[in-house]
Amino acid sequence: MYERSSVAELADALRSELDRYSVGGKLPSSRALVERFRVSPVTVSRALAQLAAEGLVVTRPGAGAFRAAPRTAEPAPGDTSWQEVALSAEGAGEVIPRSVDASGVLGSLATPPTGVIELNGGYLHPSLQPERAMAAALARAGRRPGAWGRPPVEGLPELRDWFAREIGGSVSAADVLVTAGGQSALTTAVRALAPPGAPILVESPTYPGLLSIARASGCRPVPVPVDADGVRTELLAAAFEATGARVFVCQPLFQNPTGAVLAPERRAEVLRIARAAGAFVVEDDYARALAHEDAAPLPPTLAAEDHDGVVVHVRSLTKITSPSLRVGALAARGPVLDRLRAIQVVDSFFVPRPLQEAALELVGAPAWPRHLRTVAAELRHRRDALAGALRRGLPGLRPDRLPTGGFQLWARPGGEVDEAAFAAAALRAGVAVTPGRPYFCAEPPGPYVRLSFAGVSGAAELGEAVRRLRDGLGEEPVGAVGPDA
Repeated sequence: MYERSSVAELADALRSELDRYSVGGKLPSSRALVERFRVSPVTVSRALAQLAAEGLVVTRPGAGAFRAAPRTAEPAPGDTSWQEVALSAEGAGEVIPRSVDASGVLGSLATPPTGVIELNGGYLHPSLQPERAMAAALARAGRRPGAWGRPPVEGLPELRDWFAREIGGSVSAADVLVTAGGQSALTTAVRALAPPGAPILVESPTYPGLLSIARASGCRPVPVPVDADGVRTELLAAAFEATGARVFVCQPLFQNPTGAVLAPERRAEVLRIARAAGAFVVEDDYARALAHEDAAPLPPTLAAEDHDGVVVHVRSLTKITSPSLRVGALAARGPVLDRLRAIQVVDSFFVPRPLQEAALELVGAPAWPRHLRTVAAELRHRRDALAGALRRGLPGLRPDRLPTGGFQLWARPGGEVDEAAFAAAALRAGVAVTPGRPYFCAEPPGPYVRLSFAGVSGAAELGEAVRRLRDGLGEEPVGAVGPDA
């Protein structure tokens, strides 16, 4: 019998016998329970701990376990309908209501049902996460003198210096704030740069989490279309002029969801246009560590080429490591840095020091560059496996281009297919995909779906996902569908 099953069975048995004892009455000793139920002392200890967690028994070290007093009846649920009026009245005078549709974010955070292949994930599969290196880094960090003390509100100087070197150019540690991941950094940036009711220019399509941040802050996201070379700068200039916006948020490298890289001739143009408009560019550099093995040499960050304090740079370690290593950075120069710091301090005080120490240990370990190379090779392999499987099994769902970084393919279902119906049919077939609608802040130009290849166990599971989609959608295969197709 498995240990877990034994614990549950013993807990059930003891739970059914509790009425034999008065409140405060002592249960049989652990030794007696071991002999009676023929289980190990560990099983007895865990079963009693489970009952204690349920509030049914009280354990006293050296004395034993005793029946706990019954819980008082919980009061009937109150009437919360008044909140509908209060929340609506609160936003009556606002230009943009602060009700938030988080479905686009939750779609990448929700765990699919058992047996469903996850093509909607936003994080690396556990097999790609540097779990041993992170565990070792956390252990070393915990032993550092002062590791559990209060850190500087801006972050550990050594970690800020590491982020500054990664960002490049003339960015220094003094220009960097350590944040609790990229989402937190984006939230701080939007709140610092745009007052409620203000327009914010965003790429179209773009990361749904950014749209949720903008709307939760009371701002109005305005779309600027993206093509194969990144944001269309002539439309960016027109959008600044038409809206009077003072913020443009973009992902110049491996844009989510299209995978586009901002073309060299457009990089300087984006900075010039923003400077002429008296506006900031928030550079979300989320995927620099997710370049594929066959990627061309990466361009420098926009922040490294910015000399006038136009760029507010966002960077995170989370995507390349683990969902729970929520450590990132904001970099900016000029008076805006003080505002960014003030908002972050008010919101969260600081990022926990043990997490910062662990991150510093991780990126300084010999295992770190090996991890980056491993992920780069595996992401390329998975990208090619998924694209090949789609080409052979679902030719109507082929992406426009294959990115050389990031971990998603952006594709049109083809024809007049409704993307929501497509995603529902895919889920019935045992595959979770992400509809494209949440990536647009206005009407989309057509149906899209996002297929992530990061959260699966490997290329074989990608091949199985396409088989399920083909069978569930009734497509005729062009040829054999396999992980190496």
